[in-house]
Amino acid sequence: MAHLRLGSVAPDFEADTTEGRIKFHEWAGESWVMLFSHPGDFTPVCTTELADVSQRLPQFVKRDVKIIAISVDSLKTHFEWIDDIIEIGNMMSPSIPTCVEYPIIADGERQIATLYGMLDEQDKTNVDEDGLPYTIRTVFIIDPKRFIRTMIQYPASVGRDFDEIIRVIDALQASDKHKIATPVSWRPGSDVIIPSHISDEEARKRFSKFDTVLPYLRMTQDPTQSAKSPSCNGIGKKTSA
Repeated sequence: MAHLRLGSVAPDFEADTTEGRIKFHEWAGESWVMLFSHPGDFTPVCTTELADVSQRLPQFVKRDVKIIAISVDSLKTHFEWIDDIIEIGNMMSPSIPTCVEYPIIADGERQIATLYGMLDEQDKTNVDEDGLPYTIRTVFIIDPKRFIRTMIQYPASVGRDFDEIIRVIDALQASDKHKIATPVSWRPGSDVIIPSHISDEEARKRFSKFDTVLPYLRMTQDPTQSAKSPSCNGIGKKTSA
């Protein structure tokens, strides 16, 4: 991802997917997007990942996040593989019906993977029969203005934790709406951080009450939650504003 950084505009592209041909920016509309790649269809780790995402789809919909997957496999292979994804999903969580209701891009020419820096050309063990690299486990979180807000890469042997990815989306959306920051391991409902560039006077106007833990660390209740939780996340406060 040498040419893409946080804050870069996510490159537009056209692609064939399991839900038809799309123009990426047009398809994304005004929603957030999680674009994620997997090394290959009919592989063990990838099957568990796409099954998990399929069952979590309502969680993404609730957050106005569209999901789109990508690998270098063909559309034919994608369609054949979906049955396995559904089977594994139903085995993982029998009480939640598994439906793959998001597009999977067929990127056999590796044009999109190259555009987004999803290929590891240094790893000669992770290649197809023609010696071409597979896609790395990559996640891009893209906001409604098409800016890249998060980029994460994982090795082929390590499955992703989509609880963490949803946590990141929650933090990004809370930060955008309320102009706050989030502390380590933050979850919705926990206290948030008032950014350093906001003066105490402005903080009182925005948040009415906050705790000064350190001169540069001020905590306040999560403004996204109607039910207020105890302040300061257990961090000992020094003064109250």
